[in-house]
Amino acid sequence: MFAYIGRRLLLMIPTLLGVLTVTFIIMQFVPGGPVEQVMARLQGTSMHGEGATGASGGDSAGGYHGNEGVDPAQVAAIRHEFGFDVPPLTRYVRMLTHYARFDLGQSFFQHRSVWALIVSKLPVTLTLGTCTLLLTYLIAVPLGIAKALRRGTPFDLATSAALLAAYAIPGFVLGVLLMMLLSGDLFLHVFPLGGFGVESHDSLPLAQRVLDRLWHLVLPVTASVTTSLAVVAFLTRNAFIDEFSRQYVLTARAKGVSRGAVVWRHVLRNALIPLATGLPAAFVAAYVSGSLLIETLFSLDGVGRLSYDAIVGRDYPVVLGALFVFTVVSLFAKLAGDLAYALIDPRIHFGSNGR
Repeated sequence: MFAYIGRRLLLMIPTLLGVLTVTFIIMQFVPGGPVEQVMARLQGTSMHGEGATGASGGDSAGGYHGNEGVDPAQVAAIRHEFGFDVPPLTRYVRMLTHYARFDLGQSFFQHRSVWALIVSKLPVTLTLGTCTLLLTYLIAVPLGIAKALRRGTPFDLATSAALLAAYAIPGFVLGVLLMMLLSGDLFLHVFPLGGFGVESHDSLPLAQRVLDRLWHLVLPVTASVTTSLAVVAFLTRNAFIDEFSRQYVLTARAKGVSRGAVVWRHVLRNALIPLATGLPAAFVAAYVSGSLLIETLFSLDGVGRLSYDAIVGRDYPVVLGALFVFTVVSLFAKLAGDLAYALIDPRIHFGSNGR
């Protein structure tokens, strides 16, 4: 197994390298880079052509005009500060050299290290992801077992229809609907519109702080859970139905073993193998892929929103640093899911051929 883990760790390197390389190349062709962002601010305009006096509608009243009105020496100083005074290949090699030492660099605009920014945003993302992952499995696994035990009944058909409807709605679309119906003036104003707590959160007693956090997380977690909930529930249902048709189940039932004993003592262990397959995907969906849209939509100050703001603001070190962290986490989650096979089913082992 240790040899297998070593090979998998080595294979992570070209995968990670490929993700960073493609992203770096794309950044070279994206208009409105960090240098242009700074020059636009110096000119008192925006990159979208809206200046401080843009209301007059004249072309000279607003809009970004390249280097116009900016001292060339100042432009050169900005390019040097951001490292754009060297060829892209040199910058690429420098980036990989720093990343090999796990140095993610400094943010262009927030004047802090990328690691410090990511760590400062982690509590929000970890809270949202943990609640999403726990609720997904606490609801989906029992629901999937119940559906398998009641296969073909109205309960199975009704829950399948509900799960398919939930799976068909993207999380951010459901989030918008929830905000309109339960946080705005359209229908009910039950939950907060966004944020991670009230302004006086730090002055509240501990119990009220916990309740305040949970109250603000109801809608984001609901929007995050729906898609992964359907996947895990159907995966559980199908795994249990497949195990029910095995010979050992029929033999146990013929010997008079109760249905409950068969399910919990025999079927459950074997049915966990497909669930272990889905765990890495659910983990990535909860902590990585879903965090960007949900955190941005509900104004949660986490790593996902940090990445979104960095993309909009062309803060390239933050974009690449967050991508680096997300990719590493996703790769290790996949490796953990593969290793879980051997822990759940002793028949599975990793031989010299890597299987």
